[in-house]
Amino acid sequence: MSKEGIAIEPPEGALELSHLRRETRTALELAVVALAPSDLMDRLAAAAGLLEALVQLPPNSPPVLALVPRLATRARSALEDWQQWQSDHLSTAKS
Repeated sequence: MSKEGIAIEPPEGALELSHLRRETRTALELAVVALAPSDLMDRLAAAAGLLEALVQLPPNSPPVLALVPRLATRARSALEDWQQWQSDHLSTAKS
């Protein structure tokens, strides 16, 4: 809560964080099975783990407010890199 008694919302809403957490976790599982590069798996794992921890906290708690903006950016970047790697490496396996 702010000093005026108004709830402070994190930049990402709870639903968006939940979707991002689920998408990151799924991408990590797929990256492990596909034997993606370890640095990519590490980035997905770090984002998934932090998102998992943060969704357990109240949305206006100091850790959520402090960590979510940068974490959301990092998670989306890792997801984009995973999607690119998947497209480059797994589409050729189907041919």
